[in-house]
This record gives sequence, structure tokens and C-alpha cells, in this order.
Amino acid sequence: MSEIPDSRKKKIESVTRLYYSNPAVARAMLEFSKDREVSPRYFNGFGKRPDTLQYESDILELVKKGATSFHCSEELWKDPLQIETGMRPEQLNELRKGWDLLIDIDCKWFDYSKKAAQAVIAVLENNGIKNLGLKFSGSKGWHILVPWKAFPKRIGDKEVRELFPELARKVVEYIRFESEKIFRKNLPLTFEEDFRNIELKKGRKCNICGEIAKEFILKEFYCDSCKTGEQRKLLRGEKKIFKCPNCGRLLSVKSSTPFYECASCGTNSLDNPSDFSEDIQDDLFDLIGLDMILVSPRHLFRMPYSLHEKTALASIVISKDEISGFKMSDANPLAVKPRKFMPDSSEGEATNLFREALDWDKARSPDNSKKNFSYSSEQKNMPPVKFENLSESQFPPSIQKILKGIKDGKKRALFILINLFRFINMERGELEKRIYDWNKKNSPPLNEGYIKMQISWSFRKQAVMPPNFDKDYYKGIGVTPTSEELAAKNPVSYMIKKNFRNLKGKKSDEKNKKFAKRKKDTDNFKNLN
Repeated sequence: MSEIPDSRKKKIESVTRLYYSNPAVARAMLEFSKDREVSPRYFNGFGKRPDTLQYESDILELVKKGATSFHCSEELWKDPLQIETGMRPEQLNELRKGWDLLIDIDCKWFDYSKKAAQAVIAVLENNGIKNLGLKFSGSKGWHILVPWKAFPKRIGDKEVRELFPELARKVVEYIRFESEKIFRKNLPLTFEEDFRNIELKKGRKCNICGEIAKEFILKEFYCDSCKTGEQRKLLRGEKKIFKCPNCGRLLSVKSSTPFYECASCGTNSLDNPSDFSEDIQDDLFDLIGLDMILVSPRHLFRMPYSLHEKTALASIVISKDEISGFKMSDANPLAVKPRKFMPDSSEGEATNLFREALDWDKARSPDNSKKNFSYSSEQKNMPPVKFENLSESQFPPSIQKILKGIKDGKKRALFILINLFRFINMERGELEKRIYDWNKKNSPPLNEGYIKMQISWSFRKQAVMPPNFDKDYYKGIGVTPTSEELAAKNPVSYMIKKNFRNLKGKKSDEKNKKFAKRKKDTDNFKNLN
């Protein structure tokens, strides 16, 4: 949150106690907070997490300590206080009892924000949603809620509660795509005049999903001293310099490759140049701001009837019929009359919405089966061992330590893991899953876009062995290889030797079992005679 002027702070402080002491406001907030993670916001940042509200009085007590607003999760938990930072997805799934679909419209042009909300509501109604929650964000946006009660509880053999955020993102992307059509049809005649001084974002159209792709430059950097390199994806025109993670020297640019990438479906022109139209179009929907960031684990949104620090307005609930005539002054906190944000939905009311969203997602997504990496005939130096159903115990101790998550040197660790996984013939799908699961354990995690680019670039080249254990890569990230690892020299050779010993032991056990069975059969035969 940007810095708030002192004069604004004093105004907010003067109204917070009076506003939050309103029993109707506290009651509405407490009711909505059930089963949700809640965090107060202060002028200097959020309060502790996880936290919950148990009583109406909890709100005023936090306000007395300086809280100005309250934020909660779209996910519903069996016990929010059991959540811990760094939990694996499986652990979160165990705690998660459900989730609401929360659509966040974040637009700095208020009149167009209202039209965007109307377009989204029209899409929901066209897909069978009769009951939804609608509230003003407190600034210039809107929050639209389709509750967990309305969801189908299973899709195929999967429990919907475990399909967050992947399923939620697909549904939001479908709503975004369909609502843009409605929004375009309802543009006012003054649109061009209103935006003649605004440079609309431009790019190349993705033929897979119809979204606008942005132009990037894939730069390969190289360290002349360490003889190592890395790849970076930069927006066209973005000027950055990078240092070698090993020696600290400036990296030189070895090559630059321009390409387009679609943020919606992930298609890029490096893999599929024909998937992008030559036509340049305005990315209109970016103007009306349907925010995808909110659809992520443990992400918080402003609670109904919470104040907004920048405007000192309340995030009030309204009906869809009130949007057109709504004025920001209607959210005056001293005139608020609370009502329910949670709609009275029917069980399964959103089933058709989910079905349509998944059909749309399937239709727009290209067949990835042809993109799977297969090793070429030139790759003759691959290890002779194929590791099946790898558990972390089969990796060298240093790799096991890295896989638990690290704080420093995450890019070096990523380089080690990708090359190791590639060199032992790990399937791409499994490799990506292991890498992303590992990244969630890091504090803080690496940017997922950076990881995606490193994996993609690796699979365009022949696999190379990870660094030897005596290299500074390991010590630089706080990992000290064991004497056994140093003797093996490389993680791959360590695993091959260990795997060979295990196989040898299993064969020996099988041989002993056969010998014991043969002896038993012989003894039984002697006893019969």
C-alpha cells in the first residue's frame, strides 16, 4: 500500500472507532468471517497470520490497537488457526473445507468499473447463477461472490474443495472472456473521447484463447569467469543487468530472442509461432481490471463493511440493480446500514457455470501431447539407469536438504535441481511438479514466471549433468556435501551407485528367498518319504 498522508491518517483514525463500534457493522463482519482466515491491516502493514474473529468485541479491540481495515480469505477452513506458512498443497487440502468464487474488479475509471461489474453479473446469470453477492471495494472496484454452497462438490473423481486455485482460475478466466464480449457491446459513444489520451496496451492476438499476448525478449546471459549461464524473460524495452550468482561479476548477453507469450493459456511463439495472429489489437479488458491475483492460496480480500484506508469509505453491500446509480459518496461510513453479503444460493446452483468453464478451457487449450520432450539420438551419454517412483530418500543428502526449501541461493538451487532431474530422465510433468512443490517451501519462493522460463529453456537443449559436489554452487547456498558425496563427485553418479547397491541387495534377497524355498520343498519331500 502506498504511503498515506498524515492528514488522511488523522481523518481515518477519527472515524474508525466510531464506525467499528456500530453493533450492526461488527455483527455483519463477524457473521461473514466464519471459517475464514482474518487479518487486520494497520498503517504499517498486516497483523499476524493466521488469525480469526470470535466475538464482535474482537473488532473494536483491534481497532483500539490501530487496525484500520479487515481482510479475509476466500477459502473456508476447518480451523484457520492450524494454517502454517510453507504448508504443502496436500496439507492445505486437508484443512480446507471449501472456497468461494470471489471475482475482483479493480479499475481506476469508476464509470467503466460499474459497466465491467454489470458485464460479469450478466455472464453469471447467463450460466444459471440466480443469487450472488455484490459489494463496493471501498475505492473504485467491486467484489462479486458466488458461494461454496452453490458449487458442485465433486467433478469426476475429484473433490472440488481440493481444486483450489486451479479450478477457480479456469472459471474466472472463462467469466473474463465472456464478459469482455458483453462489455464491448455496451461501450458508450464517448469511449474513444474518454480514452483518447490513454495509451492502450497492445500485443499480438493468441489464436488459442483469443487473449492479447505481450512481447518479451528471451536473453541468455553468460559469465565468462565461471563459464555458466542463465536465461531471463524480459518485457521488450525492459533494461536490466544481472550478476553471476557464483562470483558476483556482471553477466554478458550471449543471445537475445524476441517472442510473444499469452498470459492466459501460456502459449508462446517460441514453441508455436503459428498460434499468434499478425493483427495488433488493443487489450481492452485490461482497462476494466478483472484481477486474477486474488485467485491464489491464502490470498485475502477486503471484508464486507471494512473501511478503505485511502478513501475512508466503507466496503458496502449493494444489489445489482443499484450499480448504475451508485455514487462513491453512498459508501459514507457514518450512513451505513449493513446487509448480508453472502447470498441465499441453492445447492449446486453453479454447476452449469463450472461445466461451461471447463468445456471452454478444454476447447481453448492446445493438445500438449506433441510438446512432450523426447530425447534425441544425439543424447548418447545419458545415464543407463532409469529411476522409477523416486522418493526423496533416493536423492543424495545435499539434494534432500535443498528439496526441504532454502532461504538464500534459490536460483543456484533451481539450476542444480533442473539439471539433475533432466539428466536422470525424469518426465517433464513430474519434473515440473517437483520443482513447483519445492519452490513453495522456499522463503520467499522464486517467481513462478522465472521458473517456467528456466524449465522451458532447459528442455530445448540437451540435458547436462548438474554441478559436481566440489563446486561452490553447494556451499554458496549453505549446503555442505558429505564425504560419500564428494567421493561420488556428482549427484547423478551418487544416485547410480546407490541404485546399483539397492538393486544388488534386492537380487540377493530374492536369491536367498528362492534358496530357502527350495530347501524347504526338499525337506518336505524327505519327510514324506
